Amino acid sequence: MRVGLVGFGAMGRALVRSLDSNGAAERLSIVAALVQPNDAPLAGIACMARTVFTTETGEFWRHDPELVVECAGHSAVRDFCPEVLRRGRDLILISIGALADPRVEATLREVAAKSKSRLFLPAGAVGGVDFLASARLAGLDRVRYASRKPPRAWKGTRAEQSVKLDELTDAVEFFHGNAREAALQFPQNANVAAAIALAGVGFEKTEVTLKADPSASGNEHCVVAEGAFGRAETRIAAKPLPDNPKTSWLGALSLARAVLNANARVVI
Repeated sequence: MRVGLVGFGAMGRALVRSLDSNGAAERLSIVAALVQPNDAPLAGIACMARTVFTTETGEFWRHDPELVVECAGHSAVRDFCPEVLRRGRDLILISIGALADPRVEATLREVAAKSKSRLFLPAGAVGGVDFLASARLAGLDRVRYASRKPPRAWKGTRAEQSVKLDELTDAVEFFHGNAREAALQFPQNANVAAAIALAGVGFEKTEVTLKADPSASGNEHCVVAEGAFGRAETRIAAKPLPDNPKTSWLGALSLARAVLNANARVVI
């Protein structure tokens, strides 16, 4: 399978390292990566042996990827990804929070339906998306998501407008609202909120709480759901990516799993 990458920052690099460590070169080849000028190739990655790094979309498409993987942020989802689906290619998104913009979500759904392409949304750094999607079939009454991260994970975000991150000695809740608000206000931190919303009760009904906590050793995610099925709670304490403390390492692993599943005969 020929794979194209859109973006090659911390998430993209973690993705290809995960693929390489799982022997993906036998099943797929990353033929092209659409990158920023300062993005650098990784040496010694088998599935990227013949990868072309380019800043030009025309050059990217000349290598004819069958599957495109987005790991470049909300702007790439909005500006580039509709063309991926329009060309009939399957697309995996990691920046799921971009779908909190109703126009973006509607565009991608419409283009995918017309071109008969598929849009894959991996769970990212959170657990429980599978049970949410299953429980929704019987009816969900309430879904709550809480994120707790070290202060450094919130630097460069709107959290700095209400919290002095460098001076925290205790956990501080700086956001409480719905998943749409969280995903749009914190595009680098709250893609998980969007995944939970899409799997469960929707953006408006999904309750979200965000905290900065100097005692947090990693990025913690808790999902609580109640409905006809009963009640369930999942809690994950994930290590952040070394290159990007805003993102959990598990998010990159979830993306790698989605890529492997796209070319697998047995899918879990």
